[in-house]
Order: sequence, then C-alpha cells, then structure tokens
Amino acid sequence: MEFRESEVSCSLAEVHLQDGETLESALRRFKRKVQQEDIIKEIKRHSFYLKPGEKQRTKAALARKRNRKKRTRDPE
Repeated sequence: MEFRESEVSCSLAEVHLQDGETLESALRRFKRKVQQEDIIKEIKRHSFYLKPGEKQRTKAALARKRNRKKRTRDPE
C-alpha cells in the first residue's frame, strides 16, 4: 500500500524553547497548541475502525441528542 504525500496529513505540534523560558511554560504552550490543532481528537477518532453503518448510526444519535438539547434550552 502506497501513500501519497497529499493523502497523509501528519501534523506535529512543535514548540521551541525561547531564551529565558522555563520548561513549564514551554510545556503549557505545547499543550495549548496540541489542543488547538485537535491532535488528540484525531488520534481518538482513528484509534479503531467504524463500519459505515455504525458511523451513520452514531452520527444520527449525536444529531438527535443535539436537537433534544436545543429544544429543552429554547422553549418557544
């Protein structure tokens, strides 16, 4: 199986230590960057395979949950 460069997106969060910066603050910046780039979410999403039907059922269940939550918040 071959992968083309455009098919595989490998985003790595990089943080370089600045002059006089503590390791704790650099680690804080790294964690923030990882969270902003949704790297953890992508890893969790690709950690196991979902069949297309299961994916549709999950998507529909989340939509129902969103609509139910919206109706209870916005009484009209």
